[in-house]
Amino acid sequence: MRAVVQRVSRASVTVDGEVVGQIDEPGLVVLVGVTHEDGADQVALIARKVAELRILREERSAVDAGAPVLVVSQFTLYADTRKGRRPTWNAAAPGPVAEPLVDAVVADLRARGLRVETGAFGADMAVELVNDGPTTILLEA
Repeated sequence: MRAVVQRVSRASVTVDGEVVGQIDEPGLVVLVGVTHEDGADQVALIARKVAELRILREERSAVDAGAPVLVVSQFTLYADTRKGRRPTWNAAAPGPVAEPLVDAVVADLRARGLRVETGAFGADMAVELVNDGPTTILLEA
């Protein structure tokens, strides 16, 4: 499992002209990609790292600051671009495998007391964000 974590001042996800997830205050956008071998252990590790990562202002974590998190599924995090000019997606888990694991990351973050907004799994999403810093961290589990 991979997650790209961005510190943001605000962010939103729009699908078919409708905002489906939004945070209007400083927090985190988390793009989550799932591979075939991922399971409960990877979910727990990624959720813990996201919740406790001290990248917000004053070296605080999302849990410390009570900051919101916007989670967006992102299968393209497993793109393989080593050959040619067209990426392959073989390492990305298919939707029936990936969706429950992304949902489990969201549930774990909520269980830690965080307010979590989401995109729409499998949808063509427009993600807008203001990266604060910029600060972008890649996590792997």
